[in-house]
Formats: sequence, structure tokens, C-alpha cells
Amino acid sequence: MAPHGPGPQGSGPQGSGPQGTITVARALELPALRRGLPEVVAAEDGLDRPVRWVHAGEAPNIASLLKGGELLLTQGLGVGPRAAEQRAFVRRLAERGIAALVVELGSRFTTLPAAVVDTARSHGLPLVQLHREVPFVAVTEEIHTEIVNEHYAVLRRAEVVHRECTEVLLRGGGVPEILRLFARFAGNPVFLESPEGQLWYAAGPGPGDPRPTGTDPLQVWEGLRARRADRRPEPPAGSVVADVPGGGPGPGTVRARLTVLPVAGPLAPVHRLAAERTADLLAVVLLRARQEEELTARGRGDFLADLAEGRIAPADAPAQARVLGFRPGDGPLLPVVMRLTDLADPPGLGPLEPGQGPGARESWAALAHALRDELAGVGAPVLLGVRLPERRVPLLVGLRDAAERGAVAERVAAALRAGVERAWPERAGARPPVVVAGLPGGWDAVGAELRHAAQAASAARGLTDRPWHDVRSLDVDLLLWRLREHGDLAAFVDRVIGPLLAHDRAARPPLVPTLEAYLRHAGRKAETARALHLNRQTLYDRLARIGRLLGSDLEDPQTVLALSLALQARRHVR
Repeated sequence: MAPHGPGPQGSGPQGSGPQGTITVARALELPALRRGLPEVVAAEDGLDRPVRWVHAGEAPNIASLLKGGELLLTQGLGVGPRAAEQRAFVRRLAERGIAALVVELGSRFTTLPAAVVDTARSHGLPLVQLHREVPFVAVTEEIHTEIVNEHYAVLRRAEVVHRECTEVLLRGGGVPEILRLFARFAGNPVFLESPEGQLWYAAGPGPGDPRPTGTDPLQVWEGLRARRADRRPEPPAGSVVADVPGGGPGPGTVRARLTVLPVAGPLAPVHRLAAERTADLLAVVLLRARQEEELTARGRGDFLADLAEGRIAPADAPAQARVLGFRPGDGPLLPVVMRLTDLADPPGLGPLEPGQGPGARESWAALAHALRDELAGVGAPVLLGVRLPERRVPLLVGLRDAAERGAVAERVAAALRAGVERAWPERAGARPPVVVAGLPGGWDAVGAELRHAAQAASAARGLTDRPWHDVRSLDVDLLLWRLREHGDLAAFVDRVIGPLLAHDRAARPPLVPTLEAYLRHAGRKAETARALHLNRQTLYDRLARIGRLLGSDLEDPQTVLALSLALQARRHVR
């Protein structure tokens, strides 16, 4: 046994315990107790216990006056003279759950009895003896001041999180943005669910990082469901659950539940306080119509984006998809991506920027609702997601076999377009969105196919409208689209067809449509003339003028290839 020194510290700064408390170790480091020359004589490994309060007393039945978590100061007058009384005194304190027992030597004991020390050690109760007299009132005042300061620090941290969430909301953010911010603050996965236990949205502390197996929010939720498949799963001990009010007209009704699970680390009082304040903010957001549908669609969109970017292992994907309600069977999966073109976007639909109001949020909610209804008639299981930042709608469709890909893609594309028209009837007649179907495959391949289809959908903007595009027909456009950020692509277009483009800006008739028709008909002049409603001589004159402007031989295969690529690339460098 040795005098207490800098020894074990708590989980927080300077030996603090969970936010809002201090530890026994920290209390022993404060000047008032250090002046008593404290010596830890039992359960030194328990010095990280949190101290909720300080109590001083000499009554033999003092344990009945305590609630647990106290640091008890005594001179030992109530301990009792006999060993049985001493053991009972310490045992009752340990059973009450106090943080530590501190005995000042001198008035009652010159050294602590073996019965006191042995009982404290056997019950794991930290026992400290003070070799010098100290004023208990000074100890109480100093520790209570420290506890109050810790509580104030908790309030400040919770207020910071609340302010950040409010700023996100004022910038046009919604529930997913708030939940992701709160998950980063808590360092643990966060879930928003209906009162009946239906998962609306799951957020992890690192949404953009690869997640180790077992830490993905959907994996955590699936594991919780597996343990309680017969009813709504109860969160494990140490979780934080906050009710989101507003589920009905009366007071005390619940619209949703915010749950934080202690997967990556323990949760503290500051997390509970911050969760309650965040729940009040979420209640305001959820007052808007159809927010649950939008949240569900955005949560599925996040899952599909993580799958496409390789942040979800193929082996884990089926279980996570089941959490989201997608049970496709044993057949292949068909990835489909709809890209909302600029002409198809209603006001306020795009990525949420500072200053945007609730209009954008309502547009997405209406779209999610309409698409869900239209896709219900496709005749195949569908996992529908929305991705606000990219203006994309990714889907996975369960097929019975690969042979039905074309027919199912046709029905899905029709449902997607009908959903857009239904959600935004004022845009009827505008350019429809681009729909791209990837190649069907299993969970091990569908992530890469989703990513490929999403990129192809971006590359397909401006193409002649079709109900849907086969991803294989867009390979050249995708290659050119990937080169769009390089100045070489623009230079290539200018070098190959620049003089022709300059001519069309200054003179009539334009010659680019003639060249496009000529290449589309593989150089067959009679068919080209019929398609352009020209007589052959007029066509010959125009082709000759194109050849002179470009200094090229339109019969040369390499020239024809370069011209075809340049015309396709023109869409990507405008």
C-alpha cells in the first residue's frame, strides 16, 4: 500500500469520468484531499468510478441515507468496534453502490481494521485512508464545484451540437444531414425509426469511410433484429433513446424514436442531453408531409451508393438489404439508374445549397412517393433509393433470370418516367429523365454495375431520347465523359471539327447535321439524301464543302472514326 499518486485516471480529461461527473482518482488529486495525504488501501483498480456527489457522516446506518455514486467521508465513528459490525458496515455501503469510502485516521482509528480493509477488497469498493486531518466541508465544496463545472461542460457541448444541427436545418438540410452530424458527435451509429420499430434512416459516425465488418449501421440493426425477431427489438444496455414528439393531436404523442447504440464506445450524459435536443429539432422537420417516405428512400439511396463505392462487402449486402425491405429471391439483380436532367428538375430540386427553403425537400418527398406507387406495378421486387447530391435515383430489381432483363427494364423505365410526371405535373412535356439499365448479376458484381450505370447515365445526357439505355451502348460516350475534365478532349473536338462548328455559327445552311446524317448512314449517300430530304447534287455539294473546310477525306476510315468521336465528344465539352 502506498500514498495515492497520479495513478489511474478516468475516461475524460484530467481524470473525469463520463461527461458530467468526475472520478474517484480525480477527487483524490484535488488540493483539499491531497492535503490529507490519501492512501488507497483497497480496490485501487476501481478509482475510475464516477463520483456523483459527496456525503460526510458518522451514523452506523449511513448506507440507508445514500443513493449510490457518493464519495463518503467519515472519521469511522459509526463503523463499530467489533469485526462483524465493521464487515456489515462496509458491505452495506458496497451494496448501496457508493463510489468510494474515505476514512480520516486519528479520531477513531490510527490504522484501519483488517475487517474493514478485507471486506472493501472483497466487494471491490475503493477504500482510502487520510493520514492528516482535513476539513470535510472544504473537500465537499471543492468536489461539488468540480462536478458542477463538469455538468456545465456537458451543457456547453450539448448546446454546440444543437446549434450545429440548427444551422444544418437553416441551410436547407434535412433529417439525414442532422443524423449524420449527430452520429459523428456521438462516435456511434444513430437510427431513426417509427414508433412500431420500422427503420427510417441509419447514420454512422464515418459515412464516407470504409467500415470494418460489424460496425456498419445496417449490420448493427440487422443483428439487433435477429435477436428479437418476434417483436420490436429493445436497444442494449447503455443505449440512448429519445422520443421525437408529434405523432398525433394530443400531448405526449410520439412521431418517431431516435436511438444511439454504444457500438464503438460508451455513451455519456452529454449524448443523452444532445439526443433529446436533436429529437426536438427532428420533430420540426418531420412536420412536413411524406417525410417518412423521403427518409426511407434516402436511406436506401445511401445503401446503394455505399454498395456501388465498395464500402459494403458483398457478403454483408443481402442482410443489410433485408433490413431495408428488399428480398429479391435467388435470381440475378438488375441495376437501374435514373438521372434527372436539368430540364426535368422542378424549381428547388437540386443539391441543397445555403439559403434554399423547404421547397426542395417537398419536391423530393413527392418524387419518392410517386415513384414508390408506380414501381409497385412492375411485377418484381424493387429497392428504390434517391441521391440528392447527384440528382440520381438508383434501383435494384430482382429478376427470375437474366433473360427477362429487357422486358423488366422497359417496365421499370416506364414506371420511373410516370412517377416523375406524376410528382411534377407542371413539367409535363419537358425533356424526360435518362434511364440506364446495367447488366444483371449477383451481389458480388452488382455494386460495380451500379457505379457503371450511374456514370453512364451522366454521360447519356443530351442523347436522343429513348425509354431506356442499355449500358453497353454507352461505352464510347462514357469514355468521352470521363475525359471531359481534360483540356485534351476540347482540343480534340476543336482540331477535328472546329472549322465546321465555326461555319455553322456564321453561315447557313448548317453543315453539322449533314455530316451527322452521313456518318449515321455509314457513308451511303442515297440514304443520307433521303433522310435529309435533299437531292443528290445538293448533298454532294455540301459534302464537298465539309471536306474543304476540314481538309479531310470523308471516304477515309480513320477520318470517319475521328469525325464520329468528335461529334459525340461535342456534348461533353460545351
